[in-house]
Amino acid sequence: MTNEGIHRRSFVVGGVATTLTALAATPAPAQTTNADTPAPRAAVLEFRDPWTRATGLAELLRRAGFSVTTLDLTQPATAQEADLIAFGSFTNNDAPYTTYVAEHAASLGAFVKDGGVVLDLAQSDQLGANVSYLPSPLQAVRTDTDYDTVHPVATGHPLVSALPVTSGRVFTGRAAGVWVSWETLGAWQGMRVLLACTTTGSSPCLLEGAHGSGRFLVSSLSVDKCFDSAGAAIQPEAAVQDSVTFATALAGYVTQVRAGTAPAVVPTPMPSQTSVGPLVGHVDEVSARIWARPGLDPAAHPDWQCAVRSASGASVTATGRLTTANDQTLLLDVTGLTADTEYEFTITPQSDAAGFTPLTGSFTTAPKAGQPAVVTMGMGSCAPSTPNTVWTRIQDEGCDSFVLLGDTPYIDSGDLAVARTKHREFLMQPELARLVASMPVWGTWDDHDFGGNGIDGSFAGKTNTRTAFVDHRANATFGHGDDDKPLTARTAGQGLYTSFRRGPVEVFLLDPRWFSNTGASWADATKPTCLGKVQWEWLRSKLTSSTATFKAIATGMIWDDKGNSESDDWATYQHEKDAILDLIKNEGIPGCFLIGGDIHVSRALNYGQRVGYDLWQYIVSPLHERTIPSLNIPHPSLVHSAVEPHVFLKLVADTTVSPATLTATWINREGKQIFKVSRTATDLGHPA
Repeated sequence: MTNEGIHRRSFVVGGVATTLTALAATPAPAQTTNADTPAPRAAVLEFRDPWTRATGLAELLRRAGFSVTTLDLTQPATAQEADLIAFGSFTNNDAPYTTYVAEHAASLGAFVKDGGVVLDLAQSDQLGANVSYLPSPLQAVRTDTDYDTVHPVATGHPLVSALPVTSGRVFTGRAAGVWVSWETLGAWQGMRVLLACTTTGSSPCLLEGAHGSGRFLVSSLSVDKCFDSAGAAIQPEAAVQDSVTFATALAGYVTQVRAGTAPAVVPTPMPSQTSVGPLVGHVDEVSARIWARPGLDPAAHPDWQCAVRSASGASVTATGRLTTANDQTLLLDVTGLTADTEYEFTITPQSDAAGFTPLTGSFTTAPKAGQPAVVTMGMGSCAPSTPNTVWTRIQDEGCDSFVLLGDTPYIDSGDLAVARTKHREFLMQPELARLVASMPVWGTWDDHDFGGNGIDGSFAGKTNTRTAFVDHRANATFGHGDDDKPLTARTAGQGLYTSFRRGPVEVFLLDPRWFSNTGASWADATKPTCLGKVQWEWLRSKLTSSTATFKAIATGMIWDDKGNSESDDWATYQHEKDAILDLIKNEGIPGCFLIGGDIHVSRALNYGQRVGYDLWQYIVSPLHERTIPSLNIPHPSLVHSAVEPHVFLKLVADTTVSPATLTATWINREGKQIFKVSRTATDLGHPA
């Protein structure tokens, strides 16, 4: 559906060139090297991006005294006959860049090791946040934060010292709308910060890394965005001159690197990162799984503990290991708990970490299965990645647990670093952070957290998005293939389906994305699959053995036709939907109902006696503000609907009364009840 997380920039640069002085014919400055030193050679790859419609890197380098050629995409870096290989801003939006750096990563490393310089300017983080060709131990990761301020950090460095400084800033006075730094560097290893977007040196925009006798320069600067397609300037004259000054400094720097006289690189340590979490994941009657990303270096603080205590004074301690393999996240499995009991917990490193604030939270274990109980569970899909009081309302309504049904968050990328960053940013939102630290939270994905709008199992980046999901959630299981392995070894798993029981409710979280359209269906070999055979066999076994009073079969996709041109809905896989419903009917499984999300509309549908009793679907969407009224289409089974933003589903299962009741209420963030459906266990197929 509509992309919540990805927003491309809008620019007003048309016409700027006609109002500024055309500088394309400006002569190059005098050579800064002596007569015996040949001009440095640069091989350049540029891309006229669709937002600024501007380039200029090759022209700037020519003015700075470089001998410039176009990068030969058929040749490795070592065969370019260049001293500098330079990638212009946003070249990763064009296939030649991504293909070249993937195929020639080793050659780029060899080129630098032998004394060459690679300059990589601003790139779209959604298309590759991690600068993948950097050799170990160098690392640079882009993040989707844009700045129009650049501050010198390494003021004595040859790339920085020549830049004019105005009120503590460099690269000032540039055209409105063409920001000077896009996709800043959010993380790095083994590299020195030369320029940054803040006065504190955070949000670097130019990093330098040494490899052999050469240098890698990774930047988020867009200082090459100077000229339109006719060669006219889109920047004021002074701004163009600043860019020429940088290019001239670069020429001298490249010459120094080749000569072995460039300053030694002393890496800038990464500051401690902000803690993320804790997140309470799967909780049953006697155990809990707790997740956190403490923000400390795993090498210095590998071992952690979680102290859990109840109001009665009973306490247990769990330990876990922090590793880089799972994005520096921590998973703690707490056992030996008591059913239906409230606990508080504290997470701390086992080694001294001065200044670290312990991570705290709370949860209540599940009531004993079969015992009378009341469970209040929230559900929702299509969530905001910015602060939002809908999360506070969920707590205020008394929910004791929550299920994230997908598009939680919006990622829209197959890049591992992007997916991990989006998950972290999502969980760091203050209201959501308080919720996930105070109750059990389970999750599955839909299309946008799987990879992009409407995509199916053919998506090439799904292993990356699954890895990021596993890194940032604490379900009891994640699909199949590696559940018997430690979390750090879960790289070959398939899908994200899981189930859990909380008192009278059992929830079956299906994965309709990973396997979809990847082969023939187990239900009809002439049609494509949605669930895949292994997931189907898992669901059949789980459903037929469940003794829960109420059974929610939940996916991010809705169980009907969306009513638009998209095919990611259960109507596309009607043959497998029918097989699931036939299983319920033929096996006499009581208490089942369907959950869906995705469409940015809330609905309740009653399909009548399809499974031998009234079968309901509850659609809840969106948690964020964007609704899609056109998807609130007529349906013969439709009972309630609302085009309502910031809405979640509150499910109350009560087996302390006879017959047991299940009440579903759609509530918005102001606390308004949109509509409600109340059913009894008898209505849902249990004996009177």
